[in-house]
Amino acid sequence: MPKAATLVIENDPATIRRTVLAARAAGRRVGFVPTMGALHAGHVSLVKAAADCDDVVVSIFVNPTQFGPGEDFDRYPRSLDADCRLLAEAGVRWVYAPPTEALYPPGDATRVVVDGPSRRWEGEHRPHHFQGVATVVCKLFSMVPADAAFFGAKDWQQAVVVRRMVRDLAIPIDVVVCPTVREPDGLALSSRNVYLSSNDRVRAVALSEGLASARSCWQQGGTAAEATAALAAPLARQAIDVDYAVVVDPDSLEPHPGDARSLPAIALVAGRVGPTRLIDNMLLS
Repeated sequence: MPKAATLVIENDPATIRRTVLAARAAGRRVGFVPTMGALHAGHVSLVKAAADCDDVVVSIFVNPTQFGPGEDFDRYPRSLDADCRLLAEAGVRWVYAPPTEALYPPGDATRVVVDGPSRRWEGEHRPHHFQGVATVVCKLFSMVPADAAFFGAKDWQQAVVVRRMVRDLAIPIDVVVCPTVREPDGLALSSRNVYLSSNDRVRAVALSEGLASARSCWQQGGTAAEATAALAAPLARQAIDVDYAVVVDPDSLEPHPGDARSLPAIALVAGRVGPTRLIDNMLLS
């Protein structure tokens, strides 16, 4: 991807759609990175992953419909100016930062429900979360009709849900899932890490330590139950309030059938470190 001379910030859905379609009609491949802002090196890695694209669009929109009652919508970090400076340095061509009414006009009554992969894990602990995610991503794909969209593997279940939606609704876009970016001590980069106190920041490493232990156990021939126990041990030592710590099939997200070594597996974990809820995952196979 050539470095863009000027970053263009667009707020109007019709304008960004015309702009992207014109670029594609001119033979340019367009990549799209949907975000909620508060950008960090993990988001920049998604932009870099779009290096085969001629132009990249990054959306910045804190989506209200994927937050439940009592969650952190109001205090979710918002830093548009800093985000745009970061994206300009990364060579992004367009930032799409729509107002809420562009995504949810008055009288809005349509939601996208992706059954199957949305039911378990995050779906059980955050009802309607994936309905909000699927709805906003579907709308963004319509407004930004790019060739490919790039998502981070840290939100594995979200990526699975988006892929299923794209397949089922025949949306003409490639969904690319990129590796999780981690701090040197293993903590997955997340916009919510800013909520962690210094003590909780140390405790939070238990998530990645548990995942690494689960992978080591699995690769040494352990069963899904043994890998799950290895995952849970560091969480218990740090008194993490765990929502789930499981070994599942990476595509269906159903519990892995025990010791079926020929089947792929991924470990998923979510829990609260102090008041901050974090999620993470790691492929075991």
